[in-house]
Amino acid sequence: MSNIYWLEAKMEFLKSLRLRMYSLSTILFPVMFYIFFGLAMGQQGSKDLMPMSRYLLATYGAFGVMGATLFAFGVGVAVERGLGWLQVKRASPMPPAAYFVAKAAVALAFAVIVVTLLFAMGAIFGGVQMPLWRWLGMGGVLVAGAVPFCALGLAIGNIAGPNSAAATVNMIYLPMSFCGGLWIPFDFLPHGLQSIAQFLPSFHFSQIALGILGAPVRGTVAEHVGALVGFTLVFTAIAWIAHIRDREKMFG
Repeated sequence: MSNIYWLEAKMEFLKSLRLRMYSLSTILFPVMFYIFFGLAMGQQGSKDLMPMSRYLLATYGAFGVMGATLFAFGVGVAVERGLGWLQVKRASPMPPAAYFVAKAAVALAFAVIVVTLLFAMGAIFGGVQMPLWRWLGMGGVLVAGAVPFCALGLAIGNIAGPNSAAATVNMIYLPMSFCGGLWIPFDFLPHGLQSIAQFLPSFHFSQIALGILGAPVRGTVAEHVGALVGFTLVFTAIAWIAHIRDREKMFG
């Protein structure tokens, strides 16, 4: 049984790696943004804000993890639904969970690649120096934080059509990233956006990563973890309802 899960994840990874629109954009966008802002600003900061090269490791790391998960699930599931590939999977003897486990494994694999590249650039070119436990802690938080966005991507994938999925993901992903304080420090956002941010999973995700980093955060880490757990449950419920309706539409 475990061999089936391994083979499905392996094939899914190879497929995603060969889809350059996914693999290159998922890896290059957060790295490019970090070069433009994190490395360009370098050690700039203020008395209340750590150097940008260090601060933006957490927020652009969150941005990269969100992209890897939302596009893997949101676009991947929607396209495969439209092509009828999910019907083929259901008719096969493969365990139903293997499909979703493989998607999650690939999304996490790309998230690890993005986070590793950002950390390497920050340490080598950005002058970021931290104890090993902070590097490992922030890396673990960023990768674990992919879970609610896997659920959100699955909800999008079960609702959006194959032609509109990419646009739908971008319409959610990019505004949520900006309003959540991932592109620029949260304190630099207008007050109106700061009020909206607290209702976004991207805000809570970045605050946990910043807390591990040692940056000042709004609220407590426990509150942000609780918020992400709540978002995960809501997104999972939406994805399940959409999945059931899709099956009823297909089979009557």
